[in-house]
Amino acid sequence: MRTHQLVLTWIEQQLSDGQLSVGGRLPAERALAEQLAVSRTSVREAIRILEAMGVVRAGVGSGPEAGTVVISDPTAALGSALRLHVATQHLPVSDIVETRILLETWAAARAKPDAPELGLAATLLGEMDAVERVARTADDFLALDIRFHLALADAAGNAVVSAMMGSLRESIQGYTARFTANLPDWDATASRLQAEHREILAAIRNDDGARAAALVAAHIEGYYREGGVGRPAEGTGAT
Repeated sequence: MRTHQLVLTWIEQQLSDGQLSVGGRLPAERALAEQLAVSRTSVREAIRILEAMGVVRAGVGSGPEAGTVVISDPTAALGSALRLHVATQHLPVSDIVETRILLETWAAARAKPDAPELGLAATLLGEMDAVERVARTADDFLALDIRFHLALADAAGNAVVSAMMGSLRESIQGYTARFTANLPDWDATASRLQAEHREILAAIRNDDGARAAALVAAHIEGYYREGGVGRPAEGTGAT
């Protein structure tokens, strides 16, 4: 085992045993190196890996922000990995779309009608209306659109689904923006998407999960079909 992996293993064990938790601080670099009998370089390498994974935040200097603090941001590593693998074209966009449909239909079917996230979703709909009125770019609309879908996913109350949707966020926003060039009439598409958004939100608030899930599947597939992406494989539950 490489020495930085010893540091990673020790930190993982401390987290598992409850000796470290979110908000806690790791020992100082020198102290940790001496405790584990490794070099300070190995400690720094392990800390950099954990930062990239969204497990710690390393601060410099002195004061309350100094030191290496345990955080929990699983979307950081997942999002970076997905973006890179999509860029290599190892992960086909159609597979990302299929995964999105699986996650979002599940979340829509289980979203709580009184979830506070639905208030945010309604606010975002109003902001998308404003974008349309002032004729701002499709990018502005789509950035709000992704936040709307994340709010609906959060309303299901499943932290893992929320983290997975969050990790997909930048990948989704990147390729949805590219597809706008294939759309014959962006204004008409935006109006249709808004009407579908309102139907989805209304179904969730009416506690009609089955209808909400079907609407979400049709909504996602319709946009990508219009943008030139083929229909995801059968068996996803999409309609």
